[in-house]
Amino acid sequence: MNENKMATMNIPRLFFAMALPAIVGQVINILYNMVDRIFVGQMPDVGALAITGMGVSMPIITLISAFSSFVGMGASPLAAIRMGEGKTDEAERILSNSVSLLLGFSIILTAIFYYFRVPILTAFGASENTLPYALEYTEIYVLGTVFVQLALGLNPMISFQGYALTSMLTVTIGAVLNIILDPILIYGFDMGVRGAAIATVFSQAVSAFWVIRFLVGHKSKIRIRRRWLKPQLKTVSSILLLGISPFIMQSTESLLTVTFNRQLLQFGSDLYVGAMSILATVSSLMFLPLVGFTQGAGPILSFNYGARDPKRVREAFKVLFTCCMGYSMLFYVLIMLFPTPIVRLFTADQTLINATLWALRIYMALYFILGAQIACQQSFIALGQARISLFLALLRKIILLIPLILLLPNFFQDKVFAVFLAEPVADLLAAMCTVIFFFRFFNQKMREMEASVEG
Repeated sequence: MNENKMATMNIPRLFFAMALPAIVGQVINILYNMVDRIFVGQMPDVGALAITGMGVSMPIITLISAFSSFVGMGASPLAAIRMGEGKTDEAERILSNSVSLLLGFSIILTAIFYYFRVPILTAFGASENTLPYALEYTEIYVLGTVFVQLALGLNPMISFQGYALTSMLTVTIGAVLNIILDPILIYGFDMGVRGAAIATVFSQAVSAFWVIRFLVGHKSKIRIRRRWLKPQLKTVSSILLLGISPFIMQSTESLLTVTFNRQLLQFGSDLYVGAMSILATVSSLMFLPLVGFTQGAGPILSFNYGARDPKRVREAFKVLFTCCMGYSMLFYVLIMLFPTPIVRLFTADQTLINATLWALRIYMALYFILGAQIACQQSFIALGQARISLFLALLRKIILLIPLILLLPNFFQDKVFAVFLAEPVADLLAAMCTVIFFFRFFNQKMREMEASVEG
């Protein structure tokens, strides 16, 4: 890591230098699933069912990604803090142990999801009409789990060193390959949904090779060391303790998708499950760029927190919070004014388009407040506050949203409306709690650090 840059460079300039490549990387990352769904959704005659089948398989994909975040988002702030403290050897131990953890998770996840794929997809809301498409995608995607784990789990270990552009290229390479291969395999070779899965797995394999090659090379400030590949309990525990918050945030997204799908299938039909699949992809257009902002600010927050510089920590968070709120407001206005062109990207089926447009107005009614919630939530992780970030990760989805999805239909005649209404209600309550809790905690910690430095 360029320590002088992290410690002395103008904060807004440093933030945008770190954040812009991360944002571009996250936007490109959206293309992985978005492009698959666009091409699959436009398949003649079966497009609506095929995109619904892919939507049913999304909880498995989300869970696989969640385990990569379990390691990557737990290890990278820890390594950044150790680098800020001048402990390079400890940072390399964290990196090397992360590789072993990711490989171990890959073996376990591949075995479970492949062997139990039919009962899992059925439990996730697949009907007899959509199960064949869900299986076509899942069977191939699961076999590429190791590439997903390594590409997504190790890439944060590049960005925290200050190599934001290199980190962005990891995602860009895979996404560009996916865009090129999708139409060739889906339509050119008439492989349909299986072609989309093969394109994605191959693209992730190339990204994984790129990441590993960088982290064993001389350009990386910390490198994967063979002598530290053997997991050490203390190091692994620290990684998983801090990583459990982003893991829960992503893994509960799977539980959330399953809950939505089952309730919509019970009170509605495959049509609304398909609408939910499109809404989930549109939501990622909001969420992932916000993650890019936090990835840009995270290394700055972590490094200066470790270096005990409260002034730079405060300034970095202020810039992060302002940018997240500004983006979420802009996205909200655009999606509410121009929803139709976006929805039409995913399907030509007019019935599905109408259902999705109706659901979008309800589901995203309060999406403009997510910027504040994500800025505060992710800052807890950057500051190494595992327990607090874990509670806040549980609050929105487990404590609020999932119970609301199950309970609200009991109080409304239009039960499908009630299922979608759960989202804005949970958004409001969770954002209020997260922001209030964060500012009380953050101001207290900064005052304590300032007093310590002055003393």
